[in-house]
Amino acid sequence: MKKIIVSYFLCFCLYNANGQSSNDIIAKIDYIDSEILNEERKVLIYVPKDTPEKTYPVIYLLDGDAHFHSVVAIMRQLSPIHRNVILPEMMIVGISNTKRTRDLTPTKGELPGSGGGANFISFVEKELIPHINATYPTKPYRVFIGHSLGGLTVMNTLIHTPNLFNAYVAIDPSMHWNKKKLLHQIKNTTLDKKYANKTLFLGIANTMRKDMDTVSVQKDTTASTKHIRAILELNSYLRKDTQKYLSFKGKYYADDDHGSIPFIATYDALRYIFDFYKFKLTNEAYSNPEIDILGKIQNYYKRLSKGFGIEMKPDQRYINELGYTLLEYEQFEKAAQVFKLNVKNYPENFSVYDSMGDFYIAIGNKEKAIENYKKSVSLYVDSYSKYKLIELEKE
Repeated sequence: MKKIIVSYFLCFCLYNANGQSSNDIIAKIDYIDSEILNEERKVLIYVPKDTPEKTYPVIYLLDGDAHFHSVVAIMRQLSPIHRNVILPEMMIVGISNTKRTRDLTPTKGELPGSGGGANFISFVEKELIPHINATYPTKPYRVFIGHSLGGLTVMNTLIHTPNLFNAYVAIDPSMHWNKKKLLHQIKNTTLDKKYANKTLFLGIANTMRKDMDTVSVQKDTTASTKHIRAILELNSYLRKDTQKYLSFKGKYYADDDHGSIPFIATYDALRYIFDFYKFKLTNEAYSNPEIDILGKIQNYYKRLSKGFGIEMKPDQRYINELGYTLLEYEQFEKAAQVFKLNVKNYPENFSVYDSMGDFYIAIGNKEKAIENYKKSVSLYVDSYSKYKLIELEKE
């Protein structure tokens, strides 16, 4: 498959703590020459900045030009980038539109040029995802997010190719499309074991008249309510699913309409999907020597391994910061445990030896500190340890 990859960067001008502006790279833009669609397709790519050995779950976002930056903002605010442990750091792939109605409708309907959804998903499966996996540091965990006709595409993908993604987010999907054809297919689909370990979040906007509620609207027969009636019908069906292989949550947003729902629904969806990711240590866990922090961390990463379906080892940066916090609490035994865990998991990372050296300085073991600082410099000549060694030699 021929690909043309041309990249440049979109930057935001941000201000640091000193009030000075800095460029923060938000998006890389790639172009893929698709043989399936017979056209060039643009995708926006966000990759978190971090250590080279890290890999990331990937969000594939429909209507990328419209929603890309808001989804990046949610992920950055709730991930360890801002010292939160609510969402993992994730790659985001925003898929730009060329012929939206063609690509995001699974069957021909009332709009001209519709019904090209099968080809579009084939492009995603056979060209886009392999390209992303080959080019970027990805984990084999993927989330698919779509709004309106994009939500229809998300539901169509879940029903017909459930293994393409791990989690699906359908935001106010156009389930009324083509006389509810996809909705009827879903209601005739057995949500059996092939939906195990799959997650679906359904966001429902308030598109009713003011004199209606979610009960009364279902009795209405006018064209103006067919959109929400079809979504509520889908929600009701999925809530009654008795097999419970599919992890499902539907949420109605009384204060949001079709245009305002994407941001808040995406926020709620990601928190629901990654509920297994949340982790927080109390102040007592830091200060009480009887609390086994190392055990809590190891159990947490076992939970992450189960949630992501792959073996996960503790994040180097998070463990590093945890060690320094324990030093502030003078919990030296616990600090030693977590710093040594980092050395065990990342033996080729210069930073873990620099931190190990700082630990030994804190407990007054200059000889071991020098040993670790030298190891850090041997792995990276410009390690901060180089300057720490100079200072130690002056003493």
